[in-house]
Amino acid sequence: MTKPIREEAMAKLFSQEDQHVIKTTLCVADLGCASGPNTLTVVSELIITSEKIRHERSIAELEYQVYLNDLPGNDFGSVFISLPRLYQEVNEQVGLKSDKCFVAGVPGSFYGRLFPRQSLHFVHSSYSLYWLSQVPEGVEANKRNIYLTSTSPTCVVKAYKDQFHGDTTLFLKSRSEELVKGGQMVLTYWGRATEDPTSTESTFVWDMFSSVFNQLVSEGIIEEEKVEAFNIPVYHPSSAEVAEEVGKEGSFAINTVIVSQVNLAGEENGMSTVAKRGEPPSRLMRSVVESVFASHFGTAVIDEIFERCSRVVEDFMSRERVLLTNVTISVTKK
Repeated sequence: MTKPIREEAMAKLFSQEDQHVIKTTLCVADLGCASGPNTLTVVSELIITSEKIRHERSIAELEYQVYLNDLPGNDFGSVFISLPRLYQEVNEQVGLKSDKCFVAGVPGSFYGRLFPRQSLHFVHSSYSLYWLSQVPEGVEANKRNIYLTSTSPTCVVKAYKDQFHGDTTLFLKSRSEELVKGGQMVLTYWGRATEDPTSTESTFVWDMFSSVFNQLVSEGIIEEEKVEAFNIPVYHPSSAEVAEEVGKEGSFAINTVIVSQVNLAGEENGMSTVAKRGEPPSRLMRSVVESVFASHFGTAVIDEIFERCSRVVEDFMSRERVLLTNVTISVTKK
């Protein structure tokens, strides 16, 4: 869904008036790469797109330096094991040899500097920047909820907004120092289409988990104090909020801002019952938040949490469509 935006950004990179923006090596960074079967998909697409543009415009041969970034706990080893598939794909698609493509892991938080000044040409991040650097301060009043909801006090909503603002400013300032002039950046957030940060559209997943946790409290499986002490460090921004942050920071020109939605219910996969359709969203969320939940609540209750979550999702889907809103922004370094 966001592939055309990345392709447009790559074409824009090659269309800079300064033909020396890219000399002999194109440097790409994928921030929040995670580890899994799709980790290298975007990297492969970017290299293939670049090579096609280079051939079309008769540009001299390039080498590629790819940086894969995530927190130090990420399983970089499994990512590196899959590198031969990347080399094979780019060779089959555009004839690029493996000795022209160099891949390195860069552990660390993207809410700060990761690379030398003016060393990057293209930065990509997908479904990572909705994670905040920390739980916002001053959210103790958000009783029995793990994220923003319609009952959250105004001070809690402000705390989340302020944390998002501070983190985004730091992220943009860091990337502005690392990207060359004319460099491109494409970011995709798990966001929201409305301007209300407490709307069900962006909170329903966390509302479901809050419901599950409160069930477990009522049954004596989890201590109430643990639930009240837990808030998830995420924020789902609107397109206007993302654009506003870019404008305030001032280092980037906005090319495109697009809002899209993905149906998580699984109808396209031929799921015939609501019960079956409830499983994919639950599995997806488990892959996203299991480690966070386990570190706070312990591993013993994890299976129970997600089994109950699946049932809550099924009930929700019997009444509502399960949609995930994407906010994608493409910018150019001034």
